[in-house]
Amino acid sequence: MIVKTIKLLGISGSLRADSTNTLILKTMRNLLPAHAELEIFEGLDEMPHFSPGIPETEGVTRFKQAILDADGVIICTPEYAFGVPGTLKNGLDWTVATGEFNDKPVSAISASPLNSGGDKALASLLLTLTALGTRRNEASALSIPNIKMKIGSEQQIADEPTLHALKQQCDNLLALIL
Repeated sequence: MIVKTIKLLGISGSLRADSTNTLILKTMRNLLPAHAELEIFEGLDEMPHFSPGIPETEGVTRFKQAILDADGVIICTPEYAFGVPGTLKNGLDWTVATGEFNDKPVSAISASPLNSGGDKALASLLLTLTALGTRRNEASALSIPNIKMKIGSEQQIADEPTLHALKQQCDNLLALIL
């Protein structure tokens, strides 16, 4: 029996090279079954500020195509000033009128060094994902508090409950796709 490879797109809300949000996406890549792959998008910072009527740049076109090519999307974001970082929101805004996220299965994750787990960023992201028409269920969101304490000495997620929760996000997203 031939099994189709499931293509997932990971979008990190942080541009930092040592981002814990990107680390979470890299960890999730290793939690997927053999028939699923996760590509992490790079280039949120290559898009101009969204404004209706201005032409798309190559960066915007590449972002939109990556979403269209994916069977599902995982967005992992930090919280900045009680919300989603501007670069992530800007990228999502570029898709509002063109519908790349419409009916796309999505998992939304926030991670923070604080006890709140980035809950306000997650709430903001979920509102935006609703406006974009994504396909989600009650298990499609995860808030990870105290993320710095869950990273081991080898710069990987080492906390077993967090790894379990990330695996559940992977499994739920795959179920939404299939």
